[in-house]
Amino acid sequence: MSVPDKARRQAKALREQIDQHNYRYHVLDEPQIPDAEYDRLFRQLLKLEEQYPDLVTADSPTQRVGGEPLPGFAQVPHAVPMLSLDNAFSAEDIIAFDRRVRERLESEDEVAYAVEPKLDGMAISLRYEQGQFVQAATRGDGRTGEDVSHNVKTIPAVPMRLHGGGFPKVLEVRGEVYMPLAGFDAMNAAARKAGEKTFANPRNATAGSLRQLDPRVAARRPLTMFVYGVGEVSGGELPATHSETLQRLAEWGLRVCPENQVVVGATGCIDYFERIGERRHALAYEIDGVVCKVDDYALQRELGFVSRAPRWAIASKFPAQEELTVIKGVDWQVGRTGALTPVARLEPVNVGGVTVSNATLHNIDELERKDVRIGDTVSVRRAGDVIPEVVSVLKARRQNNAAPVRLPRRCPVCKSEVSRAEGEAVARCSAGLYCEAQRKEALKHFVSRKAMDIDGLGSKLIEQLVDEGLVRTPADLFNAQRINVESLAGLERMAEKSASNLVAAIDASRDVSLSRFLFALGIREVGEATAENLANHFGSLEALISSSDDMEALERVPDVGPIVAEHIRAFFSEEHNLQVLDQLTGPQGVRVRSVEIADDIEQEFAGITFVVTGTLASMTRDQAKAEIKQKGGKVSGSVSAKTGYLVYGEKAGSKLDKARQLGVELLNEDEFLNKLGRR
Repeated sequence: MSVPDKARRQAKALREQIDQHNYRYHVLDEPQIPDAEYDRLFRQLLKLEEQYPDLVTADSPTQRVGGEPLPGFAQVPHAVPMLSLDNAFSAEDIIAFDRRVRERLESEDEVAYAVEPKLDGMAISLRYEQGQFVQAATRGDGRTGEDVSHNVKTIPAVPMRLHGGGFPKVLEVRGEVYMPLAGFDAMNAAARKAGEKTFANPRNATAGSLRQLDPRVAARRPLTMFVYGVGEVSGGELPATHSETLQRLAEWGLRVCPENQVVVGATGCIDYFERIGERRHALAYEIDGVVCKVDDYALQRELGFVSRAPRWAIASKFPAQEELTVIKGVDWQVGRTGALTPVARLEPVNVGGVTVSNATLHNIDELERKDVRIGDTVSVRRAGDVIPEVVSVLKARRQNNAAPVRLPRRCPVCKSEVSRAEGEAVARCSAGLYCEAQRKEALKHFVSRKAMDIDGLGSKLIEQLVDEGLVRTPADLFNAQRINVESLAGLERMAEKSASNLVAAIDASRDVSLSRFLFALGIREVGEATAENLANHFGSLEALISSSDDMEALERVPDVGPIVAEHIRAFFSEEHNLQVLDQLTGPQGVRVRSVEIADDIEQEFAGITFVVTGTLASMTRDQAKAEIKQKGGKVSGSVSAKTGYLVYGEKAGSKLDKARQLGVELLNEDEFLNKLGRR
């Protein structure tokens, strides 16, 4: 059959593209496209060559495996080629594979298959002579690999000497070196903290680790290995099946994947594929499919090989977890804590069997680091049930008019100021009391025990009040027209008595100390201690608000530095927040008790550290701590040699024992009340 010129040109272009991607993937460890895109290119070329056999050349990617060995490493010829596997992308492909196997074997009996997860790491061969490790090599082009023994020796899962006995004089073991997900995440987190380059995925991290010339680098990486087969074997024999051989390798001290099984027929392979697929995201490592191998070695030998793959095995691939698409725009979502997250709007693309039209960009630092722009072609990955993420930008495809993305100055939900502290990756909306996106979390904090302490108003009830439209801001909680026995009794799990109790608790909370009220407002980084320092320094809410735009005045408060001062300024500069405060302290009748500021107040406990433990009869521990702080004392949660007094009540535990050991002065409740001048 004559080959049309168009087909020749198309085949030539596909070969060049695939060769380039092979080089970037296998040699440079810098893949430019997702695996799914590569698979599509490969299938296009394969289809062309099947249609026009004269197009097949000896150096076609369909006739060989991988790329050239990396210069700088010694080359290692494989006595038994490390061939790749044909791929299956559907149940029908597996059924067709099984049918071909049985036809070639001229058997109607169902075939037993060894099935195992297809690990997403780096294929490695280990050579043992007389049970001693002598060499490790990469797959390379399938016939010649690279000597990476110096790096593989650093992997704890690789034994330097086989255990027991009975192994062949020469045993070449094949397997996958990979990086567990937990180790990968920890390594990237440490790199980000140190300002170093991070890896896009565990496979790239594994390949980059094994191709280091300095083995100390690989030794610091969390690498491990599963073995999945053998290559050259001489001076001894192995069992008659693949599954039995894996058991024997495990007995010799080699690490074998515990998910390996033996199944029968195409149905068994498909069932295993579906079962492991359901558990895929619970595994401690990344997999991208399942490998099915005829279990019986005699049948494998009978089936033989084609030029680039064995006829007795197939890789059944999961739907692609990474795809290419185009960024149409970037929206900013506001989370429950006010954090702004950039989310890319995408040209819809199917990733992992799901149509994806949005992908997270995490935060402004990540967006800038990846240099994502409107109109860019990007690689999008979907792992597990989490929102897809933009992995990288294909800058080679960037258009001249690609527009950079800027952090908005105003919250997209409530139009309040967006603030970003120096050195922080996260930008936040400053309208904690008003912003709809933060409403539920702000209210939960406002009513919590150490804030307004409204008994009976828990998280689920807050969510109901917001969902029913009864409460929008903290001021609404004290609005009797909104929150009353009648409106509350109609809510889920609320009756008239519980509604009456809650109304009473809300009324009781209207009288509150300045420090508790400031803590309840949820100003960023203003915890209990800072709220108390602000209260003691300014004395009243009005004085703090009037000084909130004076950074020097704010920074004179103990424990308030430039960052905290900026958070305070941003909060009180928002008109929305001031309106809520006016409603709370005005129409809704919340009385914020001021603190008397006078230099001559006697600070009886100044410089003394107290620890309070156990149950007190006359007051709560929080009330006891407040009394101590009011008299100038400090309160600690742990006992040490610097502790001045330990105040103890009923059921005091280990802190009391430790205080006795250290000789700390002990105060029971009566003695403590005497110290306070109560008795």
